[in-house]
Amino acid sequence: MTGTLVLAGTPIGDIADAPPRLVKELETADVIAAEDTRRLRRLTQALGVTPGGRVLSYFEGNESARTPELVEELVGGARVLLVTDAGMPSVSDPGYRLVAAAVEKDIRVTAVPGPSAVLTALALSGLPVDRFCFEGFLPRKAGERLSRLREVEGERRTLVYFEAPHRLDDTLAAMAEVFGAERRAAVCRELTKTYEEVRRGPLAELASWAAEGVRGEITVVVEGAPETGPEELDAAELVRRVRVREEAGERRKEAIAAVAVEAGLPKRAVFDAVVAAKRADQ
Repeated sequence: MTGTLVLAGTPIGDIADAPPRLVKELETADVIAAEDTRRLRRLTQALGVTPGGRVLSYFEGNESARTPELVEELVGGARVLLVTDAGMPSVSDPGYRLVAAAVEKDIRVTAVPGPSAVLTALALSGLPVDRFCFEGFLPRKAGERLSRLREVEGERRTLVYFEAPHRLDDTLAAMAEVFGAERRAAVCRELTKTYEEVRRGPLAELASWAAEGVRGEITVVVEGAPETGPEELDAAELVRRVRVREEAGERRKEAIAAVAVEAGLPKRAVFDAVVAAKRADQ
């Protein structure tokens, strides 16, 4: 019989949040694949657990090479426990390749539910939680970041992102540019840790705050796009949307056509607004 792959959630801050089943899995697994073996050691020491199986590293740098080895263990009947540094494996962490490979071999995959920065931030944000989508990390390069944000400019669901603290101000400024300065958002920092903080407000205000420097692990929650009809998009907003698309690399003709579709207007109406703005600038 083939073995079982177990994805185990680990605390995102407070060690007391560790799922009770995690202790049992750490003690009984044949193989423990850890994103960082040093952090795993600190976790087991805090929980008073002695791993019962072989421990090996499984991180972004060796994920592709090590996946076949772990699949071989699973095919041979081993119980393989996968843990990442915090939260659930596969969610912006190593795990997807191993799960996909296990599924392809018809190997059982199960999970030990645990803490999630995505759901915790969403619940604390004060923004609608009935429908949401997780967008992970945005690209580092400014143009690619704007392009990715533009893809979800009209998304009605609440958006959740991860971000590095040193890029937070640039990301919030880009969000304010694409989504609008007054779009509501929440920056959730150091969730469940000693210095937990949730800062709520309009995107422009949050960008100004973040410019002073922010530390810790960051999750950003952004309100979905409001329902707007064509009559609510004035000329200035049409021009702004065209310019955002141009800055992201689109040709003006394509940008105008896309904005016209978004606004439910003829392309000529958007074109005229852009020409009028250009003349006003001159």
